[in-house]
Amino acid sequence: MSHDKLITVIVTTYNRPDALELVIGACLDQTDRHFEIVIADDGSGAATRTLIENIARASPVSITHVWQPDEGFRAAASRNKALRSARGDYVIFLDGDCVPQRDFVARHRALAHERTVVTGSRILLAPRLTNEVLTQRLPLQRQPLTFWLRQRAAAQVNKVLPLAIRLPDLPLRRVDGFVWRGIKTCNLAAWLSDLEAVNGFDETFVGWGHEDADLVARLHNAGVVRKNGFWSTEVLHLWHAEAPRDREGPNYARVLARLADRTTRAERGLQESAHSS
Repeated sequence: MSHDKLITVIVTTYNRPDALELVIGACLDQTDRHFEIVIADDGSGAATRTLIENIARASPVSITHVWQPDEGFRAAASRNKALRSARGDYVIFLDGDCVPQRDFVARHRALAHERTVVTGSRILLAPRLTNEVLTQRLPLQRQPLTFWLRQRAAAQVNKVLPLAIRLPDLPLRRVDGFVWRGIKTCNLAAWLSDLEAVNGFDETFVGWGHEDADLVARLHNAGVVRKNGFWSTEVLHLWHAEAPRDREGPNYARVLARLADRTTRAERGLQESAHSS
């Protein structure tokens, strides 16, 4: 994608301002500055609002805070609300506990081609390292490879090679058919026009589980090609306790059904929620 096209980075968050501060800081430290940030807030309290307001005042890029009431885990609705505020041609989804590397936006821009969705990966930090990073407010995107090698030796990260080896945009990145593995909206990018064509995220997916796979499945049904962003766009995922997964099974079954019937549009998505808000 050419550099003249604006990118929107949508960052999800919920009551974790210490992690969000590091993520926004890394976003503002990008080598590619032609982007905006939209915070998709699933009902955080005043501490998050104050943090975002303070950072936005001095930010060299636009930061928009989009908030919805705290009514449980409603990531799909939160992301749709952020999408309606997006001004960019291309959208990168990033979670508020996933710190991007300095070339994160540039790498995604290089992988962006028409009618593609890019699924990236993450490097998992252990609880001890996560606590140290948050306590010291350590800018992870500025740490040298030697730092990560030490953390790998101490079993504080699950992998390190993708930080040292970056692979270019190769034909092998194309994923033919629908593959579940590697679909995570903590690191996913697509054209806004393609997201609008499938009506965005389906807000009937509530609770943790597979609203991201549902989106990619519907994009696949609509003819959008998936590309693997591994070994290029890795983010650094701060540890947290897992969310309740009582909806995982039913949500999984719904995605399988949509693959079978070739559904493309969300049942309740961008269009419906806009009319009711």
